[in-house]
Amino acid sequence: MNDVEIVIANTGERMEITPGTQLAQLAAEYTKQKTEADGKAPWPILGALVNNKVEPLQYRIYNPKVVKFLDIRDRQGFRLYRNALEFMFYTAVHDCYPMATLSIDHSLQNGFYCRIKSAVEGFVLPANDEVCRTVRERMIALQEQDIPFVSKTMLLKDAIELIRPRHMPKTLYVLEHLRQLYIEMNFLGDTVHKINGKLAPSTGCITTWDLRQYGEEGYMLQCADPEHPDKLSLYTETPKLFAIFREHYQWADLLHTATISDYNRIVHNGGGQGLILLAEALHEKKYAEIAEQVRQSGAKMVLLAGPSSSGKTTSCRRLSVQLSVLGYDVNQLSLDDYFMCRERTPKLPNGEYDFESIDALDIPLLNDNLNALFRGEEVKIPTFDFIKGEPYFSGKTLKLGPRSILVVEGIHALNPKLTADIAEELKFKVYVSALTQLSIDDQNIIHGTDNRLVRRLVRDNNFRGWNALETLRRWPEVVRGERKHIFPYQENANVMFNSALLYELGVLKRYAEPLLKQVPEDCEEYSIAQQLLGFSELILPIDDKFIPHNSIMREFLGGSAFEY
Repeated sequence: MNDVEIVIANTGERMEITPGTQLAQLAAEYTKQKTEADGKAPWPILGALVNNKVEPLQYRIYNPKVVKFLDIRDRQGFRLYRNALEFMFYTAVHDCYPMATLSIDHSLQNGFYCRIKSAVEGFVLPANDEVCRTVRERMIALQEQDIPFVSKTMLLKDAIELIRPRHMPKTLYVLEHLRQLYIEMNFLGDTVHKINGKLAPSTGCITTWDLRQYGEEGYMLQCADPEHPDKLSLYTETPKLFAIFREHYQWADLLHTATISDYNRIVHNGGGQGLILLAEALHEKKYAEIAEQVRQSGAKMVLLAGPSSSGKTTSCRRLSVQLSVLGYDVNQLSLDDYFMCRERTPKLPNGEYDFESIDALDIPLLNDNLNALFRGEEVKIPTFDFIKGEPYFSGKTLKLGPRSILVVEGIHALNPKLTADIAEELKFKVYVSALTQLSIDDQNIIHGTDNRLVRRLVRDNNFRGWNALETLRRWPEVVRGERKHIFPYQENANVMFNSALLYELGVLKRYAEPLLKQVPEDCEEYSIAQQLLGFSELILPIDDKFIPHNSIMREFLGGSAFEY
C-alpha cells in the first residue's frame, strides 16, 4: 500500500507515513523533535486538528491530511483537557459512591460547581468533607495510574444498555431519543459515559486540577490556567454570581428544565409555547424587581454592563420601561459619544487602535458632565463622528429634573475608573449576561460563552450580513476583551441579571445550524463550528412566532419593538 502524505501544521513539515499510523505515534516524534530543538519537553500533546476537525491521539490516518497538534494552551486543546478532567471526576465519584450521582451544574471562574447526591432511596452520603477527601484521593490515584481514555463506536442500542444500570436517567433519555444507528461512547477503565467532545489521551495528562468544598452542599472542580498550564487558574470569591446560578437551578429544579432531555420532553409533548411564556414572564418579573431596587436605593444613575451578546441593549430598554412605570423620567446616555479623538486613542502592541480600552474614553469630560447634570445644570452632550474619528457638538443638550434618572450602558460601566468622580450613592450598577443554560445531561454542560456565541452568529448574520466564519474568527478577540474589561468588575454590580432563556437554543438552532454547516473545512474555525453543532443537533426546535416583540431574543432574531 502506498504511503500517505501529511503536513504537520505546527512546523510546516511534509512527510510520508504508512496508512493507519496513529496520531499518538506522530505526536511522540513531534515531542521528541521539539525537546531536542528547545532543550526542554513541550506541554503534553492532548489531541490534534486533522483537516481542522478535533481528533484524539488514537485516531488513525489513511488519507492525506493536515495535522496540527494541540496542547492545553490551544482553545481546542483546553477543551480536550477539560473534557478528560470531567470524565476522570465522574469516574472517581462512581468508583467511590456507585449509588450516588454527580451533577456538574455550571462553569465558575475556569472551574466547575458540582453536586454529589444520593441516587438510591435509603442511601445516605457521608459528610461533604469526607466525600471531597475520598473522591479527591481517588482522582489522584486515577491520574497516577495514567489510564487511557478510550472511544468506541458501537450500536446505539448496545450503548443504551450499558448506561441503563448506572443511575444516569438524563443521559439515558438523550440516548434513547437519538435517531441514529451507531454512537461513539467513552470509556475509562470499566466506566462508560457519553462525553460531549473529544478527550485527552490519558489520565496522566491531567496533572493540574483541584477539588474542594464550595458552599453548603457543593464542590468546586478547579482547572489549570491554559496560559500557565502548571498552575491552577486564579480564583476569587464571586458570591453575587454564585447566587444567580443558585437561583437558576432552584427554578430549573422547580420547572424540571435543567437539561436538554428535560427541555426535549416538554417540547415533544407540545409544551414549547408554554415554556416561552414562562421564561418571558420570569424575565419581566426580574426587570420589575431591579427597577424597584433602583427606586429604593435612591440612585440617580443606572450603570449597566455585560459581555457580547448578553442582551444589554434590550435590558436597557426594558429596565427603562419598568423605571417609567415607577414614575421616573428616564434618560439614556451613550458612552460611544465620549470616545477620544483618534490621536489620543491608546494603541495595541501591534500599532492598531485599542478601542476597547477604558482609556479610549474621555473620562474627565464624562465625569464633569455627570456631576453638572446631578447639580441640575443643562449640559452640552458630545456626538462622536466615527468616520472622522473625532467628537463634535451638534447642539444636543440634557438636563435632569427631580424625577429624572440616567441609564448608561457600556462594557466599562462597572469599572470604578469610569465614574470615579461621582458619589457612590448616586450609582446603581447592573451586570447582564447569559449566565446559565441547559445542560446536555447531569455531567455535560453547555457553557454560557458558547450560548452567547450562538446568539452572536445569528445576530451578525441578520443585521451585519456576516457569515458564521467571520463571526467565529472575531470571537477569540471578543472573549479576550471581556476577560480584561468586563469580568474583573462583575462583582461590583448591585444586582446581576441572567438573560438566558430556557427555550432559546431551540429557537436559535433553526437559524444557527445552516450558518454553521457553511463554515468551510479548510479553516481552523471549522472545529468550533462542529463543536457548536454537536450540542445544537441534540435540541428539538421551537417556532419563534410565540416570542413577544420586547424579548431579548428579538435583539438577535429581529422583529423587536425597540430601536437599536
